[in-house]
Amino acid sequence: MARNALIIVDVQNDFCEGGSLAVAGGAGVAAGISRLLATEPDRWDHVVATKDYHVDPGAHFGDPPDFVDSWPRHCVVGTAGSEFHPELDTSRIEAVFHKGEHAAAYSGFEGHAADGERLADWLRRHGVDRVDLVGIATDHCVRATALDAAREGFATRVLLELTAAVAPATTDVALRAMDGAGVTLHGDPVINAA
Repeated sequence: MARNALIIVDVQNDFCEGGSLAVAGGAGVAAGISRLLATEPDRWDHVVATKDYHVDPGAHFGDPPDFVDSWPRHCVVGTAGSEFHPELDTSRIEAVFHKGEHAAAYSGFEGHAADGERLADWLRRHGVDRVDLVGIATDHCVRATALDAAREGFATRVLLELTAAVAPATTDVALRAMDGAGVTLHGDPVINAA
């Protein structure tokens, strides 16, 4: 039987307001996801999440960062910044896929669960053929995860109203890339226009 899953991408403290790599609207995305899960508890058969989870990702951390290939230190294992935002209700999350321990990683499909299982394998093992994505940031990790989901053969939709984006220019590129890969785009992302 076909099943669907919600993939919550990187809704972590460091990517929300007050974090070391904050995206405007991140806390609102966390709260919005929680509201949706509460009001539509049967909408998804499975709910999983990804986390940026850095130990020593090398050139992924820059001093100074170029904000293209290198970034301020963020989501370091063992820090509060790597934890899920407190507005995100994690009670429905069945598995968490960590990515980027020792190298840059944007897609949740690069990550693994605590037992080493990869996201694509977990989804297939649970009979999932359709995925919806929400989270942070639309133009980086949400984009990469959505493109990989489509490449892996999952019918993929991004609920843009429950994503937060870094910048208009990179968001436009990301939306065109996702659309071109057959990803369904629903709604409009929160975009930091600063």
